[in-house]
Amino acid sequence: MLSKFQEYIKNEFKVDKKVLDLAALAEKQAEDEFHRIDEIKEYNQLKVIKAMQNNFIDDTHFNGTTGYGYNDKGREALESVFKEIFGAEDALVRHQIVSGTHALSICLYGNLRPGEEMLSITGKPYDTLEEVIGIRGKGGGSLKEFGVSYRQVDLLEDGRIDFDKVKEAINEKTKLVFLQKSRGYAWRRSLTVDDIEEAVKFVKSIKKDVVVMVDNCYGEFVESKEPTEVGVDIMAGSLIKNPGGGLVPAGGYIAGTKEAVERASYRMTAPGLGRELGASLGNNRLMFQGLFFAPHVVAESLKGAIFCASLMNILGFKVSPGPDEKRGDIIQAVEFGNSEALIAFCQGIQKGSPVDSYVLPEPWEMPGYDCPVIMAAGAFIQGSSIELSADAPIKPPYAVFMQGGLVYEHVKLAVIIALQKMMEKGLVDC
Repeated sequence: MLSKFQEYIKNEFKVDKKVLDLAALAEKQAEDEFHRIDEIKEYNQLKVIKAMQNNFIDDTHFNGTTGYGYNDKGREALESVFKEIFGAEDALVRHQIVSGTHALSICLYGNLRPGEEMLSITGKPYDTLEEVIGIRGKGGGSLKEFGVSYRQVDLLEDGRIDFDKVKEAINEKTKLVFLQKSRGYAWRRSLTVDDIEEAVKFVKSIKKDVVVMVDNCYGEFVESKEPTEVGVDIMAGSLIKNPGGGLVPAGGYIAGTKEAVERASYRMTAPGLGRELGASLGNNRLMFQGLFFAPHVVAESLKGAIFCASLMNILGFKVSPGPDEKRGDIIQAVEFGNSEALIAFCQGIQKGSPVDSYVLPEPWEMPGYDCPVIMAAGAFIQGSSIELSADAPIKPPYAVFMQGGLVYEHVKLAVIIALQKMMEKGLVDC
C-alpha cells in the first residue's frame, strides 16, 4: 500500500511505483546518517545563537547605511558574529563581494606580492580561479601578470594530500599555501576539518610564516568545526551558498587572522580605506537572518545529498561521497558514464524545482569554464548554490555535481523525478 506521499507523487508528478519503491528503500538505508547530520545541525545552531547573544544583537543592527557607510553598526556586529562562529580573529562580511571567486581573489591579491609564490596542495583549484591565477586566459590582470608564480601538488589517488611532495615543493618563495575544501568539479573526496588541521600543522612545521588559505565554499556548517578553528590564516566563501541560509541575495565573507583579513580588506576597497567603507544598504537583516537559518538549511541539503547517494548507489552508479561516508561539503557527485544519462538527470532536477520547472536546461559555453556545462537550478536567488542545483561539465567521466536544497522534501522529489526521466528514456533499469 502506498503512503500519502507516494500516492500524491505518483498521481501529481506521474512517477512509476518502481521508482517510489526504490526511493523508500534508499531513505530507509539513510536513516542513521540523517541522525548524525541532525546532531551536527543542533550543535551549529546553538553556536550561531550564542554568538548573536554574545554580540547583543537587536533590531537596530538591521538598519542600513548609505554612501561611504562609515560606522555601520549592523555591519560591524555581523562581522563580529561571523568571526566568533568561525573561531577567527577577524572577519569581513559584505554584500559588495559578488561571488565566492571574488572573495577568494580578494584574499589572494591581498596576501600575495610580486616575486612570491602561491602553492596549491589540493591540485588544481576550482575552474573559475584559473584565470585569476593565470594558468588559463590572458589579459585580465591575473596574479601571474603581477609577478606572482604558481605551482601545485596533486592529491594522491585516494584523494588525500601528498605530504612528501608538499615538503619538496615548499621553498623560500612560497608565501601562500592554498587548500580547496570542496571537490569542485573533480572526482575526489572533499577535505574534512581534520584533514585541514593535519595540513596546517605540517606546512607550518616546514615554514612557520607561510599563509595557509582555504577555499571554504560549500563547506560551512557541514561539520562542527571550521578551518579557522584549526589554524588556517584566511578562508573565504559565498553568502549565496551555505552561510546565507538561502535568504541572502548576494555577498561573500572572509575570515581569519587580523593581519591576513586586514590585507584582504585593502584589496576589497583600497589601501588606507580597508574595512571602514561599504554601505550595507538595508541588507543587514537578511544577512543576520540567513546566518541564523544556515545550520538547519545545510543539514537539509546534506540529507538530500545522502538520499541521492543512497538511491544511485542501489542502482549501481558510482557515487562520491558514498551514502555513509563522512562529508566535508554539501556536494554529491554521481558518475553516469555517458552524456545522455547525465543530461536527463539534470533535466529531471530542473523539472522538480519550484521555480522554472518548465525550463529544459541544455549544455552551453559558460564563461570561466573550458567545456560546455549544463546547469539545472530553479532558485529564488540567481545562482544560489545552497538552493538545489545540479551542474555538470560535458566531458568524461560524465559526472554530475548536485548541491543544495533549502528543504529535504524538495531534494527528494527532484531526485525521484530525475530517476523517472532517466527510466522513461531507457537510460536506467528500475
